[in-house]
Amino acid sequence: MNRRHCASAAITLVCALALLTAPVQAMAAPIPEPTPTATAPASPGKKSLEEVRAEIDTLYRKAGAATDAYNLAEEQAEKQSGEIVRLTKAIADGRARIAELKDKAGAVAREQYRTGGLPPGAQLVLSGDPNLFLDGVNQARQGQQATKGMLTELERAQEDLETYTRDASLNWEKIEASRVKQAKAKKSIDAQIEAAEKLESQLAKEERARLLQLEKDAASTAQAAWLSSGALKDINREASPAGKRALAFATAQIGKPYVWGAEGPGSYDCSGLTSQAWAAAKRPIPRTSQEQWRQLPHIPVQDMRPGDLIIYHSDASHVGMYVGDGSIVHAPRPGRHVTLTGAGTMQILGVVRPDK
Repeated sequence: MNRRHCASAAITLVCALALLTAPVQAMAAPIPEPTPTATAPASPGKKSLEEVRAEIDTLYRKAGAATDAYNLAEEQAEKQSGEIVRLTKAIADGRARIAELKDKAGAVAREQYRTGGLPPGAQLVLSGDPNLFLDGVNQARQGQQATKGMLTELERAQEDLETYTRDASLNWEKIEASRVKQAKAKKSIDAQIEAAEKLESQLAKEERARLLQLEKDAASTAQAAWLSSGALKDINREASPAGKRALAFATAQIGKPYVWGAEGPGSYDCSGLTSQAWAAAKRPIPRTSQEQWRQLPHIPVQDMRPGDLIIYHSDASHVGMYVGDGSIVHAPRPGRHVTLTGAGTMQILGVVRPDK
């Protein structure tokens, strides 16, 4: 039985170590996967430019949601890899401890063989020396307790080794199973971006210029509506010391391109920018916008201050950092660069504060 456990431990140890040398992925974010076949672009000639703009925006939104799924898988993969490293060490330590205890048990067995295999009590009775008998009783009792303790520890070490082996195997199976899920997320991202780029490429040069202007006009209209709602009334708070450091980092990245899954230093996606900014402020936060929304403290919009994160869309698939005066710094989407824009240009889901 123990040989089978040791063999299982060795196999799992080899698998875990092999896994650590290859790219790993974890479970994808719990959001609906966009279906690439459902988003094939129609001919721009059959739609108004405003309809084309809306379709392109939808495609990039879906790509952003899939990107968040991909990023969460990557974040969880790092945690699982770290756990496998810990379990691998625990397995090695456990096997070494079992070997040590077995050596001690072997020494006890060899000593019994040298004494004729008689139990300690029988050896004392046959000694014929009362003083030796009295001294030996105590020594025999101590020896029995030590042997019992050693055997108990050996049993516990074997049980621990079996647990470590099962846990390492479970982590390995989870990561392996998630490879398919992360590959699907990547395929979805590529499909959405490719469809959006194809749709835009079919436009004439003048139409692309008008399309860009339509985007700016839509953003300005949304920002004006948000400001007129009184959302910024009495919002004149200063950033915290950590918030100032996060802001300094984020604004220093302005002009760098958006690349999905990127977290610097040359390019970023939306949550890559915010997570790295707060990491620079010595306040690590979750990697994805969805996990930032789920795990960080929520703040009423009227109470936000520079450095807080504004989460956008009903699926929490986008995030920007509030810089004050109604603006955010964010990485918008593929084909765009880190920039400043109005905080109300997109549908606000809520605000979170990393350093509350």
